[in-house]
Amino acid sequence: MHEIASDSLDHPHIEGHFESSESVRDVVIGLSDGLTVPFALAAGLSGAVSSSHIIVLAGLAEIAAGSIAMGLGGYLAARGDAEHYASELKREQTEVITRPDDEAEEIYQIFDQYSVPRDAAAPVLAALQQNHPAYVDFMMRFELGLEKPAANRAHRSALTIAASYIAGGIIPLLPYMFVGAAVASTVAALKVSVVVTLLALALFGALKGRLLGTGGPRSAIQTSLIGGAAAAAAYTLARLLNRG
Repeated sequence: MHEIASDSLDHPHIEGHFESSESVRDVVIGLSDGLTVPFALAAGLSGAVSSSHIIVLAGLAEIAAGSIAMGLGGYLAARGDAEHYASELKREQTEVITRPDDEAEEIYQIFDQYSVPRDAAAPVLAALQQNHPAYVDFMMRFELGLEKPAANRAHRSALTIAASYIAGGIIPLLPYMFVGAAVASTVAALKVSVVVTLLALALFGALKGRLLGTGGPRSAIQTSLIGGAAAAAAYTLARLLNRG
């Protein structure tokens, strides 16, 4: 027994779980849309116009508008989460004082979900009742499933999503800036853009899959197929409309 305990101390078990932070989620949202939407727009315009300059201007305009819209959406979502948390926190702080029996019953119900009998949960309840901040925090987490938002979460979310959208959106436009300007052909720029963007989508998908534990190759294929399908649909539609 002593040898087992000693071995456990020498080689502590470390959990390998990835905790997907809110910032990582914002980067994923911004990059995925940033890579896909401008890519589809540029591909669609390539089927209708022959000027790389126009495609670049339209793409930059879309990136500007898209980053602002996405950033604003992230800000409002994070702001709404913070306001919801504050409202529920205030209500919970009041209820642990004004309705102690109801709150105690809710504690028992929470433990009952984990097959913990009432006599085993009673000491925990008694300890929580002696510490109201911990009591409220416990109820917020396990009854309502709410975590306290980080300070300035709304502003950081908006900036992270917008910056990620811009970073992703520039990638499919680069071939039109350089290849298109050199050979004056949107077709050549489109081919390079397809290769570059699909590679970027695959790399991004693989990284996302590895971080989230869903499988790098599978996520890379899914992300590339979605972006490629959007671009192909936009290009085909533009060609058909341009013929009319």
